Amino acid sequence: MKTKLYSLLLAYIMVLVALPVTAASKAEIDANVQVTVQNFYDESPVGKLLAEQASGLLVFPRVVKAGIGIGGEYGEGALLVDGETVQYYNTVSASIGFQLGVQVKSQIILFMTDEALDSFRNSDGWEAGVDGSVALIEFGAAEEISTNSIQDPIIGFILSNRGLMYNLTFEGSKMSKIER
Repeated sequence: MKTKLYSLLLAYIMVLVALPVTAASKAEIDANVQVTVQNFYDESPVGKLLAEQASGLLVFPRVVKAGIGIGGEYGEGALLVDGETVQYYNTVSASIGFQLGVQVKSQIILFMTDEALDSFRNSDGWEAGVDGSVALIEFGAAEEISTNSIQDPIIGFILSNRGLMYNLTFEGSKMSKIER
C-alpha cells in the first residue's frame, strides 16, 4: 500500500512539475502554433497537402504527458481556419494503466470536412474517440501515405516526441475552449 501511495504521489508531482505554471498568452500560443505548423510542413509534404485540403487545423504545440501507473497530460493551442486563429483550446486527459515517464509532444488535428469542423466548434468540450474518431497518422509513416487514400473526416498527427512514454494516442483527450 505504501508503494502505491508513493507512486501515486510521484505521478502527481511529475504532472504538476511538467505543466505550465501560468497559462500562455494569445501571442505566445499563436507564435508557438505558427512554428509548429511550419515544422510540420517542412518535415511532411503529405501532411502539408492534407492540411491545405482541411477545413480547419487544431494545433497544440506543446502537450506534456507524465505518469507512473496514473498519468495526465495538458497542452494549450489554437484552432486555425483559413490560416487564422479563430479560438483557443486546451487538451486534458488522465489515464490509469501501464505507463511510465514524461513526454513532450506536438499534436495537430485536421478537420477534413466542414461538418467535422462545425461539430467540433459547436461542442461544449470535445473528447477524441467519443465525440469524434481521430485517424492517427504516425509521423514517420506520413511520407508513405497517399492523400487520396485517407477518407477520414478527422486526421491526427503526433510529432516532436521528446522523452520516453508508452501509450501514444488521442483517445480520451478532452479539448475545451479557453478564453484568452
